[in-house]
Amino acid sequence: MKEPEKNVDTVLGIDGGGTRTRGSLVAGDEVLAYAENGSIKRLRVGAAAAEENLRTLLRELLAQAGKVRVRAASCGVASASMPGITEWVTAVFNDFGIERSEVVGDEVIALDAAFRGGPGILQIAGTGSNTIGRAPNGCRESAGGWSSRLGDEGSGYWIGLNSLRRALIAYDREQPTQVLKRVAEIWGTPTLDDLVNLGDGTPAPDFAALAPVINDLAEAGDRVAVEVLRQAAADLVESVLLVRDKLRRKHGIAGEVPVAWTGSVIEKMAQVREAFFAGLQAAAPGMPIGKAPVVSLDGALWRARRLAA
Repeated sequence: MKEPEKNVDTVLGIDGGGTRTRGSLVAGDEVLAYAENGSIKRLRVGAAAAEENLRTLLRELLAQAGKVRVRAASCGVASASMPGITEWVTAVFNDFGIERSEVVGDEVIALDAAFRGGPGILQIAGTGSNTIGRAPNGCRESAGGWSSRLGDEGSGYWIGLNSLRRALIAYDREQPTQVLKRVAEIWGTPTLDDLVNLGDGTPAPDFAALAPVINDLAEAGDRVAVEVLRQAAADLVESVLLVRDKLRRKHGIAGEVPVAWTGSVIEKMAQVREAFFAGLQAAAPGMPIGKAPVVSLDGALWRARRLAA
């Protein structure tokens, strides 16, 4: 990596998603370091693993960048609003000599990656899902994001869980599907009872990890998998339209609101992506829809630059 320019602030951006964490150190337009590590979401990996993942990431970034003074850091992390999360991340930043920092939801950095503080709607659909919109006056509206157990419709977790639910219904009705067979192979469950006991156990298995398999089955024409992906897209469309309605009704927006998106469900699952675009265009023909995924880390860096100014 190149040495940073003189008199240019070095800033840190972190995107702490549900599955992995990405971080970058930049000075002006120069990328000094980039690294990835495991999740820093405590609810997903536990407090000890989350802290170790964050510290390992920071050590790697600073090793790449060399001797730099980090003026500001912005960290977007899932479940940032939970008690103790901001204090914990801030304490780690302080240990690494970072001068100013903030901790915000991962949806906030994604929204700023798309719209740089301006109005728009962002649909997140990865391990979890959430829809967040911002009005020209800065006020935000949202839909979904109520956790894997209580919501997150259209997410990878939802796809894995609901594929199993629908596959069990298909089993009862003696309708063909490969979902149970493929999941049994992944989980190592020789009987259906074993599969159900594991799926219903505590802690719950990683249903989001099943989403790529469900996508493969849908591409092969499995009826259950196709129906689940179709419903996932419909739920994501409904959430965007709900936020659009809130922005119009509560904040007086007259024209269309641009839509951006991020997350592996839309990016990597063609059937979801195509149905998502088609559903939005059918409901709101004039709505501008981004064709490429938002890079959430860019939003964290944009916020860190503003924090350093």
